[in-house]
Amino acid sequence: MTDRIDLVLKDTNAGCACCTTSAATDAPASTSAAVTKDVLVDGMTCSHCVSSVTEELTAIDGVENVTVDLNAGGTSRVTIHSAAPIDSDAVKAAVEEAGYAVAGSPA
Repeated sequence: MTDRIDLVLKDTNAGCACCTTSAATDAPASTSAAVTKDVLVDGMTCSHCVSSVTEELTAIDGVENVTVDLNAGGTSRVTIHSAAPIDSDAVKAAVEEAGYAVAGSPA
């Protein structure tokens, strides 16, 4: 019989209690995206946060891919790849639905 060993690994940079392990959540880059839009998002601290925002944004019609440059506890850059321009109000609503706030215009 083989015993299982739980290593209880934890992301030391994680800020929320829901995370016990880290997971890759960025979707693979799409080469067919015609439009790229950067949005700054406040409040994300871990891979679960990235996953939540990514899930809500990819549910918007036309969004092909979302990548996140996580700045744990600060302002993170979220890049949305789409076939056509995405409405800013839809992006803001999706980010807020995930439980975070759009910080402002990216530099």
